[in-house]
Amino acid sequence: MRAPVAAIDCGTNTIKLLIGALPDVAVRTSRMVRLGQGVDATGRLAPEALDRAFAAIEEYADLIAAHDVAPEHVRFCATSATRDAENAAEFAAGVEARLGVRPEVLSGTEEAALAYAGAVRGLADAARPVLVIDVGGGSTELILGDAEPTAAHSMDIGSVRLTERFLRSDPPTADEVAACVAHVDAQLDACPVDPAAGATVVGVAGTFTSVAAGVLRLAAFDPDAIDHARLPLADVHRLCDALVAMTTAQRLELGWMHPGRADVIPAGAIIVSRVLARASVGHLVVAEADILDGIAWSIPT
Repeated sequence: MRAPVAAIDCGTNTIKLLIGALPDVAVRTSRMVRLGQGVDATGRLAPEALDRAFAAIEEYADLIAAHDVAPEHVRFCATSATRDAENAAEFAAGVEARLGVRPEVLSGTEEAALAYAGAVRGLADAARPVLVIDVGGGSTELILGDAEPTAAHSMDIGSVRLTERFLRSDPPTADEVAACVAHVDAQLDACPVDPAAGATVVGVAGTFTSVAAGVLRLAAFDPDAIDHARLPLADVHRLCDALVAMTTAQRLELGWMHPGRADVIPAGAIIVSRVLARASVGHLVVAEADILDGIAWSIPT
């Protein structure tokens, strides 16, 4: 029997935790801490963002201890916001003090490979090559592959970053949306991974799972209903357009919308829509498994 492991994915908006003796999962949870607050403008992790992150990490440390996970079986991976921050060392020291594990700051390439590994594990019958799209708070990864990734690219476009840079009105103005779209399109023009190359397109992480909940018209967020849902692209585009047009208050009225995502999901929806506009398939597959699962399976036991 495999020993229990604990994987932590620390992104720009969310810190996620998975504990389990794989393939069995005992804990899968997340906290929206907005670690990347202001990083795009200041280049630094804000004190209040660090406080929110450290509070979540202290909670996770208690959960990890309660499940008797050995320190050598804990892996903490940080991504876009930490890559970009001048004071990342302060964050790393705070994590180590609370968790007893030094965080790893993943490169964009490493992040992409782990996201692909997590996303495709349950998609053995999917047509190949598979394109995995991972929209985060600070970056977006496109990963193309078969059994393993064959091409991957990380772009500095994410829901928090683009909201702070472009979408400052509520709801965003037409000019703000146009500027955001133009920026995303420019990033995609320069991306070496062609979305049209995927015979199967898989979306992972919170923006995609939220969009899926909306397309499926769920009364509340339901991971089981969302996982491996196959969504017509036309429906996805319509839902993305609707999210951009709403106010934050209107989005908060949606039963499946997480309060910590309501203000930044228009930027995430723009990224989703612009990437999928270049795809050559008619449907999107949404997976609950993502980089967190890739991290967990990467831990030797």
